[in-house]
Amino acid sequence: MKADVLTLSEVIVPARGISRDVALVGSFAGLTALAAQVTIYLPFTPVPISGQTFAVLLCGAVLGRRRGAAAQLFYIGLGSIGLPVFAGGGSGLPAGPSGGYIVGFVVAAYLVGLMAERGWDRRVPTACLAMLAGNITIYAFGLPWLACFVGGPPVKVFTLGLYPFIAGDFMKLALASALLPSTWRLLGGRSHSEEGQ
Repeated sequence: MKADVLTLSEVIVPARGISRDVALVGSFAGLTALAAQVTIYLPFTPVPISGQTFAVLLCGAVLGRRRGAAAQLFYIGLGSIGLPVFAGGGSGLPAGPSGGYIVGFVVAAYLVGLMAERGWDRRVPTACLAMLAGNITIYAFGLPWLACFVGGPPVKVFTLGLYPFIAGDFMKLALASALLPSTWRLLGGRSHSEEGQ
């Protein structure tokens, strides 16, 4: 059987079992909640700038597809039951103008995790592409959802939900893309295991 590529979490926390998975999923749901509190509100858009996307992309890359998606589902669940984990301490069902982005977190974490499981997080160029794919996925969910709230032509939706975030997204993308390969180098490049995801 072909060995699976390890994720960073499997190298850093090699113990197997449900307790490890629960701890990792809970930790990254918590990280996403903390990152969501780093929030900047712009006066012309209902969608705030936050650190969530950085945490989501990192979550997928570190945990892999299944644990990464599970962490984001858990994060959404925490907010849905009333805990103040969304941007700026928000909570409730993700049904407002930002709801599509939050739903997209699950798919983005899964996609980035899938790419990490194929070794895309080992080198800067491929890590960058994985992070970009995750970011595009978040927008693919967020922009149509936002359009239902703001109406008007597509350029209005892009002006409110895309353009103000591009510079920050590229900074977060560059940081994550540099951080992941650097971490692998520090760990000595261990990359394979018979353990499946």
